[in-house]
Amino acid sequence: MFSISVTGRVLVLTLDRPEARNAIDSPTAAAIEAAVDRLEGDPELWTGIVTHHGPVFCSGADLKAVAAGGGEGIATARGGFAGLCARARTKPLIAAIEGPAVAGGCEIVLACDLVVASTGASFGLPEVKRALVATGGGPWRLVRSLGPQVGMEMVLTGDPLTGQRAHELGLVNCLVEPGGALAAAHALAERINANAPLAVRESRALALGAYDTPESGLWSATDRASRRNAESDDFREGPQAFIEKRQPRWKGR
Repeated sequence: MFSISVTGRVLVLTLDRPEARNAIDSPTAAAIEAAVDRLEGDPELWTGIVTHHGPVFCSGADLKAVAAGGGEGIATARGGFAGLCARARTKPLIAAIEGPAVAGGCEIVLACDLVVASTGASFGLPEVKRALVATGGGPWRLVRSLGPQVGMEMVLTGDPLTGQRAHELGLVNCLVEPGGALAAAHALAERINANAPLAVRESRALALGAYDTPESGLWSATDRASRRNAESDDFREGPQAFIEKRQPRWKGR
């Protein structure tokens, strides 16, 4: 159904329902929400990865479960679809994808901060082909990620993007050969984790604010973030490590 593993400071969330194309049912949504709770609540964990077993990253909602009356829990009160798409988070989350991410699966990807994909990956919101509306943030996140023209084309046609094209358009950060997505996601996580974690979280929040906050508000938010960061032990450790010509020893506090 779903598994969790930890490597160093990285929590890996793995979708594991390959027989159902990793579709999201109620237990999976609850498990994802619990995994995000663990990532957010554990000070020793700094970054998360969402990945999968099987040839498909995620096909969206489990329509068989929905038809059988078990679809109510595929969206949680705090996390929205899959316990993730509407979740407020502070720590970076990377999607590692080897195959198709469609419908709600694409929305899970778009809810992550960074995307690593193999050349075998693809992305799409085919809901309009079935007289449905994507409700996990996909339509507006696609436009934000790809721009109004390409994003609107995907939303209105329901046609997919290949991994290669998604990389060219900026939806995918790192494109790798098949089988290499998880390793590349770990490498990206380590690049992030080499930095001061509190500064990373404050900077992530400021970057997200670029979507919908006026510039005057962003200046105020930047000042508040800088003041909070200046109160941390890591703020003092960074310059000291530079002076002593050594690698910093971040504490995350």
